Amino acid sequence: MRISEREGRSSGLSGRAGARLLWLLPLVAVPVAALLLFVHPARGPALASTPAKLNMPTVSVLPVHRHPVPRTVSIIGNIAARYDTPIGIEGEGGRVAALYVEAGDRVRRGQVLARLDSAVLRPQVANLEAALELARAEAELASAEYQRALKLGASGALSKEETERRRSSALTAAAKVKVAAAQLAESEARLARTEVRAPADGLLLTRTVEVGQTVSPGGGPLFRMAERGEVELRGEVAEQDLPLLKVGQSARVALTDGPATYSGRVRLLGAVIDPTTRLGQVRIALQADPNLRPGAFARAEVLVDQAEQVVLPQTAVLSDDKGSYVLIVDAAHKVERRPVQVTGVTGAGVTVSGALAEREAVVATAGPFLQEGELVRPVEPTS
Repeated sequence: MRISEREGRSSGLSGRAGARLLWLLPLVAVPVAALLLFVHPARGPALASTPAKLNMPTVSVLPVHRHPVPRTVSIIGNIAARYDTPIGIEGEGGRVAALYVEAGDRVRRGQVLARLDSAVLRPQVANLEAALELARAEAELASAEYQRALKLGASGALSKEETERRRSSALTAAAKVKVAAAQLAESEARLARTEVRAPADGLLLTRTVEVGQTVSPGGGPLFRMAERGEVELRGEVAEQDLPLLKVGQSARVALTDGPATYSGRVRLLGAVIDPTTRLGQVRIALQADPNLRPGAFARAEVLVDQAEQVVLPQTAVLSDDKGSYVLIVDAAHKVERRPVQVTGVTGAGVTVSGALAEREAVVATAGPFLQEGELVRPVEPTS
């Protein structure tokens, strides 16, 4: 009985002691943790800085490099014949009786292109030819009589007055020959003008006449011809670019309807600047080609020189109300704004000028999402 009472008492005491220990445990744990944090202060900042490092954005950057970039001048214009020659009629005009060529034909110098009606002029020429033959016959007869008079006058068988008369008749007959020859030449020239001939070798560009049409000298040209088939680009260039061009510089010309390019050379530079458009005239000589038709719209690129310039992708150059700029990642991995000026466009990107040092890291993409002074993790492309 006593043993049982002891066991009951001891178990009651141990239960109450355990409850007290569980109640005191939180009170002891908090000071111990604070003591450990105080003893090891480095662990607190390390744990606090870890999330910031994990949230630091990764950006793609490109090192600044200067590359030789060809500088070109763009010229916009139209293809035209270098010597655009109008071909019309001379003389009195008339009705077109025949046409021998079409637009696009190549012709030779002196080739007959068209013929006017000559039904009236041909009989006139024939009449004048006969008149010339008659005048020559009369002149020969008068000259022979004068020669005989000279012989008879020397022997005294013919008076001096008769000799002078025959001399005058011979001179008059010779003059009539000249008049008849001149009239015949005039009529033949008028007949020749009924044939429209090519003034030089070349390519016919247009034909504005039809058979049966009545034409006159003031009615405009019947044909237009490009002498020797030569063509050129007649374009305009900005005032600031005109001093960069020189006669003889090579150019590449492209039409708007295809990828083909044609070589040419600067032939002529305008002497004045249009005060309204601020543009100057430029002419680029081209080799004859069937695809280079006068009137076609074309663009030319003239290589001026090559310069060392910074080339960046278009995504790296930003702009706002303050102007164009790029974002630089400095040695402390902070984003820095750097103003630049866009100087041109190439196949690799845009060329810029500004305070950019060699090998500086320029943010290539995602620039609009960054703020100046923000910490980032720069990564260069592997390829």
